[in-house]
Amino acid sequence: MRFNEAGLIPAVAQDWLDGAVLMVAWMNQEAIEHTLASGEVHYWSRSRQELWHKGATSGHIQQLKGLRYDCDADVLLLSIEQSGDVACHTGARSCFYDAGPEPTAGGAFAAPPPADVCTELMRVIEGRRDLPEPGSYTNKLFEGGDNRILKKIGEESAEFVMACKDDNSEEIAGEAADIVFHLQVALAHHGVSWRQVQQVLAARRGAARRD
Repeated sequence: MRFNEAGLIPAVAQDWLDGAVLMVAWMNQEAIEHTLASGEVHYWSRSRQELWHKGATSGHIQQLKGLRYDCDADVLLLSIEQSGDVACHTGARSCFYDAGPEPTAGGAFAAPPPADVCTELMRVIEGRRDLPEPGSYTNKLFEGGDNRILKKIGEESAEFVMACKDDNSEEIAGEAADIVFHLQVALAHHGVSWRQVQQVLAARRGAARRD
């Protein structure tokens, strides 16, 4: 590792499921060693000049899922599971919530950080559910309930199968995207979050093989 003149290296904390960047802090050799030994992320506090066990006071502990360094070995990337889904000291999920010309106070209602495209899509769908927009196709699906939503999932699944049989990569990708969209509408309709699905998939990774 290439530490700076103060013996520190920047560390980017990234959510292990949706890839959202949650915070950036500093680590030294001691912080890295404590993190690897305990499985819980430790940083170095420059203001207090001491080791900082993230979440030790607030309960918002970060469980380490993976650690990588960049091509110059001067930045760390921590893949973490954030307890309480709060990484920022303001109470926001991520420290990266501002996009406008003036900084805001953050907090629990701060804008969520950018994430993978499926997570972003689910946010839009949930937004349509909670704040309907006239003429929205998504809202028409919600209005039709399970009958309309599940019918569309069946139709899109059949079209996906046919695209696979035709071995047309563009159509396969397009139909797969349609299935994901309508699947997420069904999830939102039943109050199931996309993160719950991600957690199930993550739990299955590396699980014992089924016959």
